[in-house]
Amino acid sequence: MIILAKFIARKPEKEVISMRISSDTLHILDEKSSEIGISRNELINQMILFALANMDDSSEN
Repeated sequence: MIILAKFIARKPEKEVISMRISSDTLHILDEKSSEIGISRNELINQMILFALANMDDSSEN
């Protein structure tokens, strides 16, 4: 008999923010998110997480 853990759906805590970006960048984001099939918001979130995970934290410039 296989016992599976219960699935508990959770809504991640998120906050609404406002940011200004160039029209050209917005156009590129919209094209890329459409190609991938995800929302602009989700693409930006994934890009931020990737950048943070791969950021050089050294204090040297």
